[in-house]
Amino acid sequence: MTQASPSRNDRFLRALRREPVDRTPVWLMRQAGRYLPEYRATRARAGSFLAMAKNPELACEVTLQPLARFPLDAAILFSDILTVPDAMGLGLYFAEGEGPKFERPIRSEEDVAKLSVPDMETELRYVMDAVRLIRRELHDRVPLIGFSGSPWTLACYMIEGGGSENFSKIKAMALNAPALLHRVLEVNTAAVIAYLSAQRTAGAQALQVFDTWGGVLGPAMYREFSLPYLARIARELRRGEDAERTPLILFGKGNAPYLEELAGTGTDAVGVDWLIELGEAARRIDGRVALQGNLDPATLYGKPAAIREQVRSALDSYAEGNGGSRDGHVFNLGHGLSPDMNPEHVAALVEAVHALSAR
Repeated sequence: MTQASPSRNDRFLRALRREPVDRTPVWLMRQAGRYLPEYRATRARAGSFLAMAKNPELACEVTLQPLARFPLDAAILFSDILTVPDAMGLGLYFAEGEGPKFERPIRSEEDVAKLSVPDMETELRYVMDAVRLIRRELHDRVPLIGFSGSPWTLACYMIEGGGSENFSKIKAMALNAPALLHRVLEVNTAAVIAYLSAQRTAGAQALQVFDTWGGVLGPAMYREFSLPYLARIARELRRGEDAERTPLILFGKGNAPYLEELAGTGTDAVGVDWLIELGEAARRIDGRVALQGNLDPATLYGKPAAIREQVRSALDSYAEGNGGSRDGHVFNLGHGLSPDMNPEHVAALVEAVHALSAR
């Protein structure tokens, strides 16, 4: 495995270990994205999103772009959560204005029987090559985050065939053929563990699982079809020990009702959306794991002064719920940046986090 040498700026990793830091670290979901003109230029040069994601040099280029603009405390691999089902043979493509779609969605027992865990150094070698290249180009300025979609969220796209308004197909399978859905989730879980493990071997220094669609489930279904598979990832993914440990973050939209259960999975951190006060989340987690989040992304449409006040409020809320301490917190949005956001407002956010959280 690639040895993780100490980063020059390691406050992100220290915060995930709940160690004291000089200020709260910040990174942003979709920090490499269409809100940056340099990203749009690279995408135009590549010809398509997928061409960019499958080219390690271009993936490296866009991963590093936000770090050239903002003093962020971590880089996140530029890729897509749907690389795994694409490598399973489902035929990922992007329809203009409609988002990701699959040519061969999973609908029948025969479809499920064809699913298998891809080979990470053949079908997904381009991802591992990107991780290796980014680590080299970062020169340990900041840590690199690798990631995957959750088993449930991947299954949503695989069964719906793309995005969905009501998730009718996967919920029908959950109701009418739950054993079949569990077989999909079992394969997905094995694939996610292998995928994250391969990213760690290639050089990723922290790992995040995006359970983007966990929040569309009612409590009983969440505890049957999402939570157990997240717990299995946290339990079975080898991450090392102590200072050499590769921290795992479980992030989910709509996961506030399950914080105590997520904190008990064995994960190192839980990421939350903006629909819960950070102070409440910190009290409920009670120092068992680190907490990541959770500014409403729409805050970036406000003026810099308004952004600063919202940052202050989130930082203070966390400290209040964490016994007066700011340690164990990674600042982030409650979801990703949108294409129409102003980079100058992102700069204001990052500056405010560092200035207002200085110990």
